[in-house]
Amino acid sequence: MDRLVKSRKSGPRTELFKFCVNLRLHLQLQIGLCFYQPQINVLQKSWCTATGIKRGAVMGAMDVFLQSFSPVSVLGTVVLILIGFHFILSKSRPQGHRQGPPGPKPLPIVGNLLQLDVKRLDQALMKLSKTYGSVFTVHMGPKKTVVLTGYKTVKEAFVSYAEEFGEREPSTVFKEANMHHGIVFSNGDSWKEMRRFALTNLKDFGMGKKVCEEKIIEECHFLIQKLKEFKGEAFDLSQHMNNAVSNIICSMIYGKRFEYDDLEFTTIVNRTNQVIQLSGSPSMQLYNMFPKIGKLVFSARKKMRDIVAANKQHHLMLLNRLKETLSPQMCRGVADAFLIRQQQHKESGITDSHYHNDNLLVTVMNLFGAGTETTSTTLRWAFLYMAKYPKIQDQVQQELRNVIGSRQIQVEDRQNLPFTDAVIHETQRVANIGPLAIPHRTSKDVMFQGHFIEKGTPVIAVLTSVLQDESQWEKPNVFYPGNFLSKDGKFLKRDAFMPFSAGRRACPGESLARMELFIFFTTLLQHFRFSPPPGVTEEELDLTPRVGGTMSPQPHTLCVTPLN
Repeated sequence: MDRLVKSRKSGPRTELFKFCVNLRLHLQLQIGLCFYQPQINVLQKSWCTATGIKRGAVMGAMDVFLQSFSPVSVLGTVVLILIGFHFILSKSRPQGHRQGPPGPKPLPIVGNLLQLDVKRLDQALMKLSKTYGSVFTVHMGPKKTVVLTGYKTVKEAFVSYAEEFGEREPSTVFKEANMHHGIVFSNGDSWKEMRRFALTNLKDFGMGKKVCEEKIIEECHFLIQKLKEFKGEAFDLSQHMNNAVSNIICSMIYGKRFEYDDLEFTTIVNRTNQVIQLSGSPSMQLYNMFPKIGKLVFSARKKMRDIVAANKQHHLMLLNRLKETLSPQMCRGVADAFLIRQQQHKESGITDSHYHNDNLLVTVMNLFGAGTETTSTTLRWAFLYMAKYPKIQDQVQQELRNVIGSRQIQVEDRQNLPFTDAVIHETQRVANIGPLAIPHRTSKDVMFQGHFIEKGTPVIAVLTSVLQDESQWEKPNVFYPGNFLSKDGKFLKRDAFMPFSAGRRACPGESLARMELFIFFTTLLQHFRFSPPPGVTEEELDLTPRVGGTMSPQPHTLCVTPLN
């Protein structure tokens, strides 16, 4: 004990440290069984030094207290004493040029949770930003977190200070599931190599190229035939959109598409969507803040762990099939490219390679998750908006008839469809399916906008505050395609359009998602009219988002009527 405290500087913190250690060593309580007389003599000197109170007075008070109350009362009082010290010591912290961002005063343990709505955390943080500015501190439970709001602040942090804000803050639930490999939740050299590999090979297998466009067009035709089976009756588009979009990334990863009634395929798709929705649920957010308590009280943790494990087994089964027929002369997709690289490293005697099985599995799952649910959810919002705003749907379909006619739409047509392009962008802006960027972490100490932020600090960017920044958008709070149109009707690119985040951690599949959104949206509007189900008016269609890992529409049905 004496050797331990000699290494610490003197002051109130040291005295509190001595008191707590001595309390731990000598105040032996067996709650509910018996109460042993504490050996309190060793506490006298440090306690009196810290408080300045006479030793006799302290000892007399402690004797009376300890002999008069139950063990539970004693323990509760000790907790209250420590909470009091928390406030005293926090107020005694020196203020200076290394002062961190301001923020609301946290409570012990729970932090600022009582001021935050975990169901709509983005809205709660935007409200706090009106008081504390665009860079401020909140405590997510016991964890100190810096929040960034507004276009200029988020862009400066993630682009101008890309290295300083470039690490990923690990999530408890994904760490437990061994998901800190791959490209989404990893850091360091492994992340750099996996991201480089994924971007290179996605491009090699068509991302942003004509071959990928052809795959999307082909999938559109399968989807059109499926939607025609409903003959204009109301139904839920979710499963069909999920299947169609998932097939695009499957063709790039595994080198093949699946039939919509393939049970193995639909199971993976549905489980992936479940994981994404569960990951953003209030219970999982609380579990990430309080992992030790969460293991006891949050059933969603076990459910998510089980789903992730089952999904891993399904992907492993698909990967093992590829291994059995692997040929370096015929690379079928991203997974084959990884396996071939892995084989080459093994033959070369490279033992510290990042091309190991964990990275393969998690990278595939990252690409599958990021490349399916997000695009599918955005498309479902787009068609819901078309049913909600029929005049806008009229304008889109009129532009398609005037410019395209009945031929197949191609990506190069985008430049001649400014209103349609504006509607797609406005859908992404208003739907705002990722209101908070996946948490970052500072890689080093940094002075940012006059605030000192320590290395290792979690950082949350509120993308809602960017996509609804009143200084950047003409009408930020309504669905208004004019936000992306110039006065003469031409498409207007907006710097504050950041649905894919920004900087080195921006979505690696952005170009693929943009191509999918354009071709699926325009092709389906060439063939169908989207409208509310019988008995429901446009005004009654609910645009309240469903909270989860992404902000998806509430369960709903639409009539998808074939056009003549």
